[in-house]
Amino acid sequence: MSESPVTVPVCYRHPSKETYVRCTRCERPICPDCMNEASVGHQCPECVADGRRTQRSARTAFGGSAAGRSGLVTKILIGINVFVMLVSVLSGGATAIAGGGMGGLLGDSTPLTDWGSVLGAAAYGPAGQVEVHGIAGNHEWYRLITAMFLHYGVLHLLMNMYALWILGRELERALGPLRYLGLYFLAGLGGNVAAYVFTEPNVPTAGASTAVFGLMAALFVLLKRLNLSVAPILPVIVINVIFTFVISNISKAGHLGGLLVGGLVGAILAYAPREKRNLVQGGGIAVVFAALLAAAVLRTLSLL
Repeated sequence: MSESPVTVPVCYRHPSKETYVRCTRCERPICPDCMNEASVGHQCPECVADGRRTQRSARTAFGGSAAGRSGLVTKILIGINVFVMLVSVLSGGATAIAGGGMGGLLGDSTPLTDWGSVLGAAAYGPAGQVEVHGIAGNHEWYRLITAMFLHYGVLHLLMNMYALWILGRELERALGPLRYLGLYFLAGLGGNVAAYVFTEPNVPTAGASTAVFGLMAALFVLLKRLNLSVAPILPVIVINVIFTFVISNISKAGHLGGLLVGGLVGAILAYAPREKRNLVQGGGIAVVFAALLAAAVLRTLSLL
């Protein structure tokens, strides 16, 4: 009686390749081209893909993605601010760098800051072409966003970007990119809306400091929520608030508005119950945005 030939296993994905290695999950034969190292043995491509689908991605204490550890959003925000500053300098010449406030250390206004700063209503323009500008003056609502990326001079930019670099990376790591970006924009918007509501309509304001003040307040709230010391951030907040009231040509309403909204959004993100965290965080942020929009609309109606 003849013996049956021994059959050598072949890779289930490459039948022409013989192999004695099997996937540790599904036990199908796999060749070296299909092997993926696992904690024990090797896995086939399908089992690896299935594991990625079912495995829960790492989240931060506040529900954010761990992708925030790279600080990418903070770097992008700084890059945008620097780029806008370069455009502003090109549009305004040497006086865009220095020659304005704080004894000439700050820059002067430029065509770009005139276009994008927070402004209620004012008439200006070339001789013979004077026009009314502003949020209420000409329905220029975009100013509530663009103003947080504009600066009066390089010193103004450097101070804000240094603070953003220090605060932003910590908050992005703690909140994840999406929540951090929402915090930044709402704090900046909150400060700009406050400047619009409480500043004379013909006085322009601009700067990332509205968002930066919000980041300071949010970091304070997050540290309290985690039962960590607030000693690193509390003196920074106090000093900056004092400077806001002592130094002239600083938007008090913008800074305090950003501080208040940043603290409020930080509390929503930090204290949302774990069971309904996404719903509470998303709903809370939507309510804050709606309240800011309503305040801006009411201010506009009062100026018409």
